[in-house]
Amino acid sequence: MAAQPLNVLMVGTGEYTTGFVNGGASGSDKKVGVVALTLFDLRRRGKVGQLSMVGTNGSKFPAIRQHLETNITKVYNNLDTSFISYPGDSSTRDAEAYKKAIDSLQKGDAITIFTPDSTHYDIALYAIERGIHVMITKPAVKTLDHHQSLVEAARRAGVYVYIEHHKRYDFTYADACHKAQRLGDFNYFYSYMSQPKSQLETFKAWAGVDSDISYYLNSHHVDICDSMVSQQGFVPVKVSASAAKGIATSMGCVDGTEDTITVLVTWQKQGDPSKVATGVYTASWTAPQKAGVHSNQYFHYLAADGEIRINQAKRGYDVADDSAGQLMWFNPFYMRYAPDEDGNFNGQSGYGYISFEKFVDGCRAVNEGSLKPSDLDAKGLPTLSNTIATTAILEAGRRSIDENREIKIEITDGVWKLV
Repeated sequence: MAAQPLNVLMVGTGEYTTGFVNGGASGSDKKVGVVALTLFDLRRRGKVGQLSMVGTNGSKFPAIRQHLETNITKVYNNLDTSFISYPGDSSTRDAEAYKKAIDSLQKGDAITIFTPDSTHYDIALYAIERGIHVMITKPAVKTLDHHQSLVEAARRAGVYVYIEHHKRYDFTYADACHKAQRLGDFNYFYSYMSQPKSQLETFKAWAGVDSDISYYLNSHHVDICDSMVSQQGFVPVKVSASAAKGIATSMGCVDGTEDTITVLVTWQKQGDPSKVATGVYTASWTAPQKAGVHSNQYFHYLAADGEIRINQAKRGYDVADDSAGQLMWFNPFYMRYAPDEDGNFNGQSGYGYISFEKFVDGCRAVNEGSLKPSDLDAKGLPTLSNTIATTAILEAGRRSIDENREIKIEITDGVWKLV
């Protein structure tokens, strides 16, 4: 039968979903969000059906709807931004509203999870056990045990679980991953990714409490590196990490909140222990306010027969704007917000959008019976099964800082363990 439109519940109502933060549009590069806008457009294109959204505070929804009406509907040719919301508009706090929202879905429907890291596991498991497909923002979960538990639950339920690692669809990164396969054995990888101090105002409720900057930003490049080198047979075998402190706490974050975290990973080639490589991943959320970019992001990859360098912060596109008081470098390759000649949203080629469309297409294919979740794993997509190494590295980095020691990663009969 023909693939039917996918009903989707958006779990989380914040910056990434709606662009609505602290009573108004976000000050970041996601002023109208990513999740909701993309799904509204996929509904316009017939790939998505009913949309709903759940948060913990229903009283925000009238303002969110007005925000979406003003910044999406009136900008993109009357694009339909309607959705069913949970909890009700009169509810001020309901941390388990997601359960009622998920219970309203049917098997084969889907959810997207863009909530604090510590909540991902419970929400995802609740949906999986009810036959619902799941997209989770990175990091998937905070612990290796939770990650592997979800893998098993998803296999039992026959649902598709996908991690929103959009950098895999960045055209330059994707091309680099392809070219890396003909440069010989992996030897060295260094990455850096940052966001300005202002983001700590957005994340203050959970920064240093529920998660850290490594989980939040290093997850991008750890996954990119793993997707490049796992094809060559390399796996992570030991991890150590170091953290800088002092800036986030001066801005009101809880004591102990790290500013910058560097994770050092030793990789080894399976079947040939003489082949060893090093990965260094650094992430910071205390970068300067007026660096001209929302996110500095670059990496250096060195292999036996060549190397690759990518700087995705400055892409040859800068804008001088007196109102901003500085030169700005923008990234329309992620989300292109300029409308087309008919006034419709025109960002379908952005790698942020592509990531969601890949998930929606996968869910619809599983629902119609043309593919199984294991077939999607085999395609090399960032599925739950294909991203275990990333969770192992991120948790090992966290434990290395907390326990002040090197953490080893062991794989026995397909089961991963930190020691």
